[in-house]
Amino acid sequence: QVQLVESGGGLVQAGGSLRLSCKASGSMFGFMAWYRQGPGKQRDLIGTIKRDGSTDYADSLSGQFTISRDNAKNAVYLQMNDLKAEDTGVYYCYAKAWGKDLYYWGPGTQVTVSS
Repeated sequence: QVQLVESGGGLVQAGGSLRLSCKASGSMFGFMAWYRQGPGKQRDLIGTIKRDGSTDYADSLSGQFTISRDNAKNAVYLQMNDLKAEDTGVYYCYAKAWGKDLYYWGPGTQVTVSS
């Protein structure tokens, strides 16, 4: 059974940092990504990371957020710095199974930034 489980969310003051983790199981994964959904907003892409570690970010978030992965642990990470109130939302992990046209979402983890 394929599962993605995010962790590391919580309450943080503006200007602070958080590191989110997404642990995947049940498959090897190629493309992985982080999305977020603010209150009353659509789910937006933060960035993607390929199996070789190459990354791509939404223009507005590049420099503030950093995505990395550990293929041995089947995990992907999101380092978030200089957090602002508008970064509040649910953060989701997204992954494509390696060699298959199958895509998966994690249940999300809540990040709340207090101003």
